[in-house]
Amino acid sequence: MRRALVLARRGWGRTAPNPLVGAVVVRAGQVVGEGFHAEFGGPHAEVVALARAGERARGAEMFVTLEPCTHHGRTPPCTDALIAAGVRRVIVAVPDPNPVAAGGIEKLRAAGIAVTEGVERAAAEDLNAPFLFAQREEGRPFVTLKLAISLDGALASADRSQRWLTGERARRHVHHLRAGVDAVGVGIGTALADDPDLTVRSGRRPRIAPCRVVFDPGTRLPPLNKLVRTAGKVPTWVLADAPDPARRAALERAGVRVLQANGLGAQLGLLRAEGVRHLLVEGGAGMAGALLSGGVVDRLIIFHAPVLLGAGALPAFGSVSLATGFPERWRVVERRAFDDDLMTVYATVPSAGR
Repeated sequence: MRRALVLARRGWGRTAPNPLVGAVVVRAGQVVGEGFHAEFGGPHAEVVALARAGERARGAEMFVTLEPCTHHGRTPPCTDALIAAGVRRVIVAVPDPNPVAAGGIEKLRAAGIAVTEGVERAAAEDLNAPFLFAQREEGRPFVTLKLAISLDGALASADRSQRWLTGERARRHVHHLRAGVDAVGVGIGTALADDPDLTVRSGRRPRIAPCRVVFDPGTRLPPLNKLVRTAGKVPTWVLADAPDPARRAALERAGVRVLQANGLGAQLGLLRAEGVRHLLVEGGAGMAGALLSGGVVDRLIIFHAPVLLGAGALPAFGSVSLATGFPERWRVVERRAFDDDLMTVYATVPSAGR
């Protein structure tokens, strides 16, 4: 199953809105076929693994990271392929919560195939956390907050002169993260201070480029900002509480979509209604504080850079309020070094009553 999870990650950025899925066929203790869902609309992991196993799949075991589907979508049901191939047992990490595709476990058992559930379930749930979240939560996207901070917990020096805290390898990985989401967002402060691109410019290109979102209550984003100047090439949205009519018209003439909703919660709901299931927010401090204080961060990615920024530096969490009841403790999902920079991925640990 761990091998299947590794294979599943190869579909990163190419399968959405489908999940990441990997599959391994084992016969007499030997791997005889493996596969992963490589592209939305293409064959599913189980079908690829069965094709590679061929006749050796008969009487074999299939390890798959998500319950095999039962419906006719862009491809035939994977359960039918497993039954036709004659596998004797299917080991499933996590059931599929999508009511359209679910039911594969029951169908396999009805066909006389043994099914074991829950192997490496926690890891499989972490792998597809945004997909699983979208099946149970329609009110907002799955939110990943990414921050790069110094050893003394700051985002920027006192004079705001240092553009990058992390090294090149860590910054390349951020492009990888962008490739796997529906939208990349920043607050207006970051948009004005950094004039970012927010595009995927390194690594494997996503099937669909993520749209760019600026949380800009008063439509302060200027026409010469890079996000505005390139809005004709990459979808760019401004979320505003009370957009200034003249500024809104100027942004829309440049190709920017201006969406109006009052408050962060309503704005996240509007993004979900527009089809954004996974939102990556890249700062800054005000945006991070609002999201954390609102209890709407599902993954927190911290890049710790081995630098000290000293007195007057901008604190990463200075605007976070602990009065809202969001969990004080977080679970570590992953730790990874990029040269001297350390990335830690955290997940919320729901407290009692949440």
